[in-house]
Amino acid sequence: MDYTQLAINTQSKNTIIDDGYLKIPNTLTGFINTDTEIEDDPKKADHKIIVYKGIQTVSDEDRICECCGAHMYKNMICAPTRIKHFSYGPTSTVVEVSLNQMQCTNPECNATKMQGVPFKAKHHRITKALEEFIEKLLGRASFTLKSISELTGVGKNIVKAIDLRRLKRLYTVDGKTLRKPQKFCKYLGIDEFKLHNGYKYATHIIDMETGNVLWIARGKSKQVVYDFIDYVGEEWMDHVEAIGCDMNSDFEEAFEERCTHIQPVFDYFHIVKNMNEKLINEIRKDEQARLIAEGNMEAAKHLKKSKHVLCSKKATRDRKDEAAQKGIVKQKKSDLFNLPEIKAIGGWNDKFDLLIKENELLFKADLIKEKITAAYQEDHEWKMAKQIIEIIDLCNETKNEHFIWFANLLSNHFEGIIAHATIKITSSKIEGINNRIKTIRRMGYGYPDDEYFFLKIIDMSRRNPL
Repeated sequence: MDYTQLAINTQSKNTIIDDGYLKIPNTLTGFINTDTEIEDDPKKADHKIIVYKGIQTVSDEDRICECCGAHMYKNMICAPTRIKHFSYGPTSTVVEVSLNQMQCTNPECNATKMQGVPFKAKHHRITKALEEFIEKLLGRASFTLKSISELTGVGKNIVKAIDLRRLKRLYTVDGKTLRKPQKFCKYLGIDEFKLHNGYKYATHIIDMETGNVLWIARGKSKQVVYDFIDYVGEEWMDHVEAIGCDMNSDFEEAFEERCTHIQPVFDYFHIVKNMNEKLINEIRKDEQARLIAEGNMEAAKHLKKSKHVLCSKKATRDRKDEAAQKGIVKQKKSDLFNLPEIKAIGGWNDKFDLLIKENELLFKADLIKEKITAAYQEDHEWKMAKQIIEIIDLCNETKNEHFIWFANLLSNHFEGIIAHATIKITSSKIEGINNRIKTIRRMGYGYPDDEYFFLKIIDMSRRNPL
């Protein structure tokens, strides 16, 4: 007897063949192996397919007519059906089973049906055991559809179909409607992310304490918030105290319109991001253009490629210089870093000092940046409010359009900014979700199916990454 035959169950999944050979339990319920052949795989060179041929025992359920309840008999044996089983390295296994067509003994009914295969998956020509194995692999963050397809020998489209059914079973009620949160949330977070090229976005709302994605939809307008509130209900929203969000006014206004008790909170990350991108960097470019127009090419050259130095904090610059002195990292190859007075001790602090000495606006921007850092360390709203007001006044005193824009940004979001003093929520979890969304998209080489992509994001947020 070929030892591979021992992987076939003769009666039930709990039966173990005992004939002196290796004992292997399996889940091919009712299958009787009559012959085993080894074939070459037509799709892959040097791969083999072990074909277990046999018949399926007729169960009591097969002998009962579904139409009239009368007894059924074997009418004829149909052409063999092949069902894919597990793969073992370069070897695949296939179960080739010959099934009976059953016919009703009641002459008035005369119905026919095909004998059932209890170990076959419902939607595909694979065994249930293989389908369960694929589902377990899909529940691991480190496996992609392609890697599972290569590991099991099952087509990528079939793996995706299994995954989609798994996700719908876990996170939807009827295959379309998301399951509502099982518990109330105290703090929510909302942010948009890039869905496809062409400025198409989607928005997700998360529980800020657990990091679970509760809602995800296309677009980044107020309607996304309205749909979420309708989905969970106003009673559920009554338990929410605050919402962490960026400077997207649509999100803030939508929550204020429907849930007036919820306090928007703008954390340090979003304030500094706006300051770096739209204040410091814009001033740097304006000053560089002015110096070039005046013919001061040397000073303009100093501003070139200096964005990261100007936007960094004092602690960051100190850490960079210390690492450079110890030889842990090398400074960027720029003309300014190669100046003797900068090259001597590392560069970041000296470069920064040189830049702000040549430009008063950059000096004020750095002063404001340090004051914002101090303001976000306050634990009382009135203390934080006092410091933010001082920053607004400093910005307006410069008469510079970029500083005035930043002052207006702080004024328009004043209440949400100072709320951070008592409601200590940050965007760390939601930014982490955004990074993991990028990882999912990169591992899957993009997801044109938005429904499947959204469910993958929800599934990712409910388990720890490996």
